[in-house]
Amino acid sequence: MREVKLVVVKSFGSRAEAELAKGALEDAGIPAMTQADTAGGMREHLAWSGAGFQVWLREEDAAAAREVLTPVAENNDGEKSSNGSL
Repeated sequence: MREVKLVVVKSFGSRAEAELAKGALEDAGIPAMTQADTAGGMREHLAWSGAGFQVWLREEDAAAAREVLTPVAENNDGEKSSNGSL
């Protein structure tokens, strides 16, 4: 059996943001999961002061995941650019 290495692709400040990112990744065909240290859901503030709400996935999917999670910017001509330049 092949060992799979998991990596954090991005951390967020809220559970909702992390779940939205996970959904976007899954819509793109990239399996993902979220994790946060919230003391079993009783202390959400622990995640805010620590590592945040993390999105984990397979290492081989990390590059594609970052592309999915990178916001699309519009340049001055109204054309969309995914590289973040204006």
